[in-house]
Amino acid sequence: MEKREELYAGKAKSVYATDDPDRLILHFRDDTSAFDGRRMESLERKGMVNNRFNAFIMAKLEEAGIPTHVEELLSPTECVVKKLDMIPVECVVRNIAAGSLVKRLGVKEGEPLTPPTFELFLKNDELHDPMVNESLAESFGWASAEQLAEMKALTFKVNEVLKQLFADGGMLLVDYKLEFGVFHGKIVLGDEFSPDGCRLWDAKTREKLDKDRFRQGLGSVIESYEEVGRRIGIDFS
Repeated sequence: MEKREELYAGKAKSVYATDDPDRLILHFRDDTSAFDGRRMESLERKGMVNNRFNAFIMAKLEEAGIPTHVEELLSPTECVVKKLDMIPVECVVRNIAAGSLVKRLGVKEGEPLTPPTFELFLKNDELHDPMVNESLAESFGWASAEQLAEMKALTFKVNEVLKQLFADGGMLLVDYKLEFGVFHGKIVLGDEFSPDGCRLWDAKTREKLDKDRFRQGLGSVIESYEEVGRRIGIDFS
């Protein structure tokens, strides 16, 4: 596969065209950002860790019948993905109260949420990814009712699979965000699943093992990502 021009550079990943119109190359960089890009740093090994982490998780989800865009690892920091027509709405599931939910509602961090919550957020950095609902998504043409229903069903299916996977590694899946796109008329999970886009706590100590270590200045960010990976069976060597 021939790697061609860069199509897009986000905060931590770059997307490249290929000689196949239906395939892209996703490059995970060492860049790390927080607070809508107001804080940026480069963390050694991060691109490699997140690329392998994402490929492992996407393979587990595929095994469970959840369609994803990842096709194969190309290098330590790159993978081949399907070219999706991305839907500009993030799906967020929360199993435990943390982060923006705590600030928004004044609830206690660590409070279990039964059943888990489901929220939608518009992907727009300038507006700080505002919360939206299904009605707004339909009215503005971001997604159809059928697409939104499928995205919600798949997001909760991901929860079933990954809560157990992380529990087996002694961790709590606190919350996470997912992005979807359309490939040949079918809703497919896109973007990435890594500690950058979810919250993971040690089940016994409640130690934070995700990107909150960067946001809150706790240190050992990549070491924690690798620890999470090792607990669920990822080999980073």
